[in-house]
Amino acid sequence: MSSITHRIATLFRVKANKALDKAEDPREVLDYSYEQQREMLQRVRRGVADVATSRKRVELQVSQLRQSTGKLQGQAEQALAVGREDLAREALTRRTAVEGQITDLEGQQASLKEQEEKLTLAAQRLEAKVDAFRTRKETIKASYTAAEAQTRITEAVTGIGEEMGDVGLAMQRAQDKTEQLQARAGALDELIASGALDDATLPAGRDDIQAELERVTAGSDVELELARMKAQLPASAAAPAVEGGGTKQAPSDGEATS
Repeated sequence: MSSITHRIATLFRVKANKALDKAEDPREVLDYSYEQQREMLQRVRRGVADVATSRKRVELQVSQLRQSTGKLQGQAEQALAVGREDLAREALTRRTAVEGQITDLEGQQASLKEQEEKLTLAAQRLEAKVDAFRTRKETIKASYTAAEAQTRITEAVTGIGEEMGDVGLAMQRAQDKTEQLQARAGALDELIASGALDDATLPAGRDDIQAELERVTAGSDVELELARMKAQLPASAAAPAVEGGGTKQAPSDGEATS
């Protein structure tokens, strides 16, 4: 059972791949791939912008904390001046904590700057690849369009295309039917002439004996017409025919005594 299921699945995939291959237009696939690469490039650019924004935010925080350390330093000095050592100690403690935050933020800033540089380089490389792909894409599309047009023209000329193939088959069928009808008509004429079939357009009661008598009568009519035409010819034209026939006249009495 599993073998049959596997074969059915394989057959389905084969049929599906064949249908997809027939419906697939390489130009559309290339355009889709180009759009996908452009979207990827846009995502990388947005990533660069996000990293740069984060780095700038850290820079602002570092700047604010440095201002805070300066302020705390001044407060500590003022507290000592008025004899408040406890306040001076608290200000210095906070300043130390702020300086630690500044150190951490500076590390984050350096890391963000490094990421920004890498993403910027990657975006530049990807942009160059996308531009190269676009040029190559247009070249392939033009070549495919030219090849497709040439193929259709050749198929039309040779008659192997689907459209022209249908026309060629239709013409062949029409020619075959014409030849078949001509052969049938010739065979029927031969059968009617031989008497095997009757001519339905002739009057009823007509048979083969009557047809033979009509052919004999028609031949007699031709001979009678020919004799009538000979009789109407001038005597000068008829004499050579008689002389050429070898007829010899009887001698007269004078010629006989001599």
